Amino acid sequence: MTGARHLYVHLPFCSSRCGYCDFVTVVGRDGEHESYVTALLTELELERPLLAAELESVYLGGGTPTLTAPAALERLLGSLPAAAEVTVEANPETVTPALAALLARNRVDRVSLGAQSFHMHLLDVLERRSRPDDVRHAVHRLRDAGIGNISIDLIYGIPGQSATDLLRDLAEALRLDPEHVSAYELEAKTGTRFTHAHGAELEQQAGAMEEYFERVVETLTAAGYRWYETANFCRSPENAGGRDLRARHNLGYWLGRDYLGLGVGAVSTIENRRWRNAPSLRGYLTALAGGERPPRAVEELPAEVRATERLMLGLRLDEPLALGGLDEALDQAELERLAAHGLAVRGDGTLALTARGRFLGGGVTARLLA
Repeated sequence: MTGARHLYVHLPFCSSRCGYCDFVTVVGRDGEHESYVTALLTELELERPLLAAELESVYLGGGTPTLTAPAALERLLGSLPAAAEVTVEANPETVTPALAALLARNRVDRVSLGAQSFHMHLLDVLERRSRPDDVRHAVHRLRDAGIGNISIDLIYGIPGQSATDLLRDLAEALRLDPEHVSAYELEAKTGTRFTHAHGAELEQQAGAMEEYFERVVETLTAAGYRWYETANFCRSPENAGGRDLRARHNLGYWLGRDYLGLGVGAVSTIENRRWRNAPSLRGYLTALAGGERPPRAVEELPAEVRATERLMLGLRLDEPLALGGLDEALDQAELERLAAHGLAVRGDGTLALTARGRFLGGGVTARLLA
């Protein structure tokens, strides 16, 4: 084993819990930031043999990583292994000049800003605390601090959102000239309070999502962004000084690479096993305070499961997927039929979806699976 080259670190602290969120988050635990960082670094030492000597990416997600107490966040960033790309997720309202400077001096070279929308009525529906000007201020502060790779996250399919609202959100994001844009269809998980409050509106709006998706792709590609993954866009190299601005950490997931996850609720996939740390903050802190690994659920991953996952994730990308070892996971007859309908292309040892196939996305991929 050469070791995982991708490291995910989960920081669960939030100022409030959005109704549509089903991530592992905690609210009102300001006094536990230092002890949580200590636990993270203890877990890192326990699992360090699983990491490669040189990492491709480190990603701090949440939660709201930038809500972590500055001293604790700086200690964490200064103690993590070096990597070719270090990303931190940030809520726009948390990005002060001091926070931007803290990130920059601690090797963070990429920030993912959770803008979601530039419309107040939609931010209120999502229960977001940030406001449109917070996004603009955050981008300028990060630029002033020297961070030259900024991603803006948008959501579409929000109850009450019109097609015009979506186009205005895209236009506002593009005015900030980000290196990367992620645009996700709102996925309100069953059982969240969001589905109880807005379930009927979400059902009524479902039929418009294909059109919204097409508008996102058309708008961003026309602006010179590469549609490199189903919901992700980056400046094309000719518009970025030759830089490859795809999210290296997420590419690791989509390409089926091994990754190590640290923190409460974090997931790791190493070779033929996947494990998920239990979502209890108290259990996590208690175990690591005693030098023990946190409680976790472990899943064995047979070769056929990993092959299926590689197909499902790899076909989200705009580059052909190498099929070495994946043929048995493919329904060959269905592949021929989809190719005949212009939805998939079989190359010399590779497979890719056409542009039309990518718009249909998961439905096409599901048919390809044996």
